Amino acid sequence: MIKQVKRKAMTIRPSGRSTDYITPSFGHGCLYNCSYCYMKRHKPKGLDVASNHKDILENILVHSRFSDAEKPNQTHPVYTTYDVSCNEDFALHAKYHKWQEIFQFFVDQPDLMGSFATKYVNPKLLDFNPKGKIRIRFSLMPQRLADIHEPGTSKIIDRIKAINPFIEAGYDVHVNFSPVILYRDWEKDYSELFDMLNDYVDYKNQVYAEVIFLTHNEGRHEHNLKDNPKAEQQLWVPHLQETKTSQYGGKNLRYIRSLKARYIKRFKEIHGSIIPWNKIRYIF
Repeated sequence: MIKQVKRKAMTIRPSGRSTDYITPSFGHGCLYNCSYCYMKRHKPKGLDVASNHKDILENILVHSRFSDAEKPNQTHPVYTTYDVSCNEDFALHAKYHKWQEIFQFFVDQPDLMGSFATKYVNPKLLDFNPKGKIRIRFSLMPQRLADIHEPGTSKIIDRIKAINPFIEAGYDVHVNFSPVILYRDWEKDYSELFDMLNDYVDYKNQVYAEVIFLTHNEGRHEHNLKDNPKAEQQLWVPHLQETKTSQYGGKNLRYIRSLKARYIKRFKEIHGSIIPWNKIRYIF
């Protein structure tokens, strides 16, 4: 299930959303089984861990010397940012990685920051002080959604309660409302989620947000019908969705553009009325 592999592809892809760039995969696969996971469409089981992590770090360093990312931008005012965990949950899999070496690499580079999203509160990471050079983005959704779509992950309240200690340990911490799934009571449930953030986050001037509405996929839909059919009642809603070809050529489903614009507007209204301090870096 866990396999060491030599990472051959060293392509660094531009992002511009969560980060400036996406690194080659330190890990490919995930030991979670979230219903909406796009990576699971390509690797449904297991985790491949790069045995040559130093090669990846060297590649990032060389790439950074020729980076055309203009600063300041919405990913960071000063640092060039790299997502180190696009194809896995790095916090969950940290014990399979030389994670201290990877974090230390970014600490040692004056102009670089590493970043990853996670659904797991890993207390071992608190033993390392990244000096503001590692950004953790805690993924959040209403708990009753997470119970269906993110089985086995850390409870939402625990992710929220982890924000303060991770900031105090030296991490840059943001929240990741992703994916936003639309259903009958979504406005009520997100209001309660925002209330929890307001109650528990002390460092309100530091915690920003990114918001991504659901994109689904027919292949994942077919898989869920066998593995998690309850999830598909919320993910597969053709009367609200349209086909979209991704920037990498895949065919996916997203909410109809005109409807999505209304939902985004409403999300921002609710969010802004409860946690205006939680600046939204981007939303789509």
